[in-house]
Amino acid sequence: MAINAIGQDNSIYGNYKTTADVVTDKTKLSNDDFMTLLLVELQNQDPTEPTDTEQILSQTSELASLESTDKTNKALEDLSKSMAASSGLSAISAIGKTADIGSDAISVSKDSDTTFELYFPQDIDSGSISITDADGNVVKTVPATKGESGVYSYTWDGRDSDGNRVDEGIYHVMADYTNAAGDTLKTKVGTYPIESVRFDDGKALVKLGSNYMPLESLKEIY
Repeated sequence: MAINAIGQDNSIYGNYKTTADVVTDKTKLSNDDFMTLLLVELQNQDPTEPTDTEQILSQTSELASLESTDKTNKALEDLSKSMAASSGLSAISAIGKTADIGSDAISVSKDSDTTFELYFPQDIDSGSISITDADGNVVKTVPATKGESGVYSYTWDGRDSDGNRVDEGIYHVMADYTNAAGDTLKTKVGTYPIESVRFDDGKALVKLGSNYMPLESLKEIY
């Protein structure tokens, strides 16, 4: 049984708040507060020396400015919420499309294998995967897995075609393959279908292969 701060059953009394729990912010003036002060000032002015008309106009202008600022802030808040909702809908509508993260690079560390994923838009009849260094030199070629279209995972042991361990750094991956009709096609690391969308603290994350990435980090969706 859940008990609130004063020992009452929450299922009956709910979450009771004492006066000490409810604190009103008195550091800011609302429109009503401003108007109340203006009326009090007018009621208590010296009849022989009434408040200057220009001063009243100035205070009234301040009130109008305050109202305008409040309305502007409210409009901006509504616009922000609308844009966040629109962004979420845009992310959902991208499911099933292809995304390009703008890079075909993989990172190779010393004495460890490197795993990467390739997306083949069409069935693979035959093909090869080329791994090149920063200068465009092919350091390793491996056969592409024969099978249906989809995302395939590959593990590279970090050795070149001669069996030597390559230097740590950034390498690039590209695949050339043929489909059942004999057409020659290409694909690369960094291009994947958007399979699903997940929202984390209001941010849209799209699933590319086995990973999730922020929607705004994608370079192209088609």
